[in-house]
Amino acid sequence: MDSARGGVPLGSFGGISADHWLGVEPGTGRDLLTRLLYGARISLLVALGAVVVQTLVGVGVGLAAALGGRFTGQLVGRFTDVMIALPMLVIGIALTAVVPPDFPRPLLLILIIGLLDWGGTARMVRAQALALHGLDFVDAARLAGRGRLGIARRELLPSLAAPVITYAAIKVPTAIVAEASLSFLGVGVKPPTPSWGQMLSSAQTWFRADPAYVLLPAGLLFVTVLASTVLGDAVRTALDPREGSRLRVGTRKERTA
Repeated sequence: MDSARGGVPLGSFGGISADHWLGVEPGTGRDLLTRLLYGARISLLVALGAVVVQTLVGVGVGLAAALGGRFTGQLVGRFTDVMIALPMLVIGIALTAVVPPDFPRPLLLILIIGLLDWGGTARMVRAQALALHGLDFVDAARLAGRGRLGIARRELLPSLAAPVITYAAIKVPTAIVAEASLSFLGVGVKPPTPSWGQMLSSAQTWFRADPAYVLLPAGLLFVTVLASTVLGDAVRTALDPREGSRLRVGTRKERTA
């Protein structure tokens, strides 16, 4: 460590060597590659857990709005609009301030992101369920004596599986960015447990001495979000062949134009 520069590792790019492939952390000397890999586990765990929570809540609320009658549908719809309009980061900061410090931070982030960001899923499920509600197989189930719960479980949920999975895959990048933002603001995972957002926050002190401390977590965050977005598009195309056909036809027309 270079004590004259405040503890920055000796050498360029964070002190890269055969023992430390991506260098070491200033001041502490902890291996950056290890922290980046462990931070990836935390970030992806929080993102996937939050998507599962918001999908379960969104599907339940969306079905309740679609099958609950006109008054219930309007009431749930307005509540969903309020949830969509809420500033998630501001509320997340406020909630983390009142939660006991010994509460597991990854679980807290999962609950905050999942319970505050289900509005889009609920709105999509409600629209899809209303479109399916007037079809013949739903009318047949209703005439056979099935109640609303039975229709939702036996008729609507299987038909909603593809759009729900597609929307959930598209929401993964948003959840990754939300976790990184909360950790960057200092209300996410606490040190010494690393996450990419937390590493970006601590790199503000050192980026002038060596930009690698910002570039490494920021680059991994960018690549992961991009890969998740591409995966979400691939899932949408695989589960909706008509969408894939439209995309291929549009591409051919652009090439021939």
